[in-house]
Amino acid sequence: MYIIIVGGGKIGYNLTKFLLAAKHEVLLIEKDEVRASALVAQFGEAVVIAGDGSRVLTLREGGTNRANVLVAVTGADEENLVICQVAKTVFNCPRTIARVNDPRDESLFSALGVDATVSSTRVINALIEEQVNADNMIIPLLTLRAGNIDIIEMGLSKSSGVMGKQIREISLPEGSRIIAILRGDDVVIPTGESKLILNDKVLVLVKKEVEPQMRELLQK
Repeated sequence: MYIIIVGGGKIGYNLTKFLLAAKHEVLLIEKDEVRASALVAQFGEAVVIAGDGSRVLTLREGGTNRANVLVAVTGADEENLVICQVAKTVFNCPRTIARVNDPRDESLFSALGVDATVSSTRVINALIEEQVNADNMIIPLLTLRAGNIDIIEMGLSKSSGVMGKQIREISLPEGSRIIAILRGDDVVIPTGESKLILNDKVLVLVKKEVEPQMRELLQK
């Protein structure tokens, strides 16, 4: 899969690192030339280009016409929206994902055709309202516009019955899938043989209606 990321801050950097580890083809576009140079030193010239991702010429140079996904994670909502719209309307990119800093903008992004949004404000608000706790952390990371599907981060409870089991041994609720295991500073792309161990966190693709079942599974 070919994925273009626009914005080389912490989110763009870590996302690039994660996707490269998962063996995807990735291009990271960063506007600031100094920051772009540092990213080239980290990832190489084949992965990073300096340029304004909201410009057609830059996206054309990056091969957006063949990209499967474009992710806009700059610090400005209006810029992320423009980037996604250009990718959709000019290059027919099949899927766009945008970082949204102001949750009030999420409905606008959806109305204008952005396929998914990620709001750090909404995540922090979930923490404040105690929708998560230290033993069982469940954080909404991304909501897909179609399909009623979330990608969420879940912490395993110390007494969880899935601890020490291989993924293939776990009866996951219909409509859910473990897509990554966060183990310390490492990201593990799971296979059926991957085991869950103490202090692991998992990224789960899950339909909203079965999220309570997933919560119960990890708390048992």
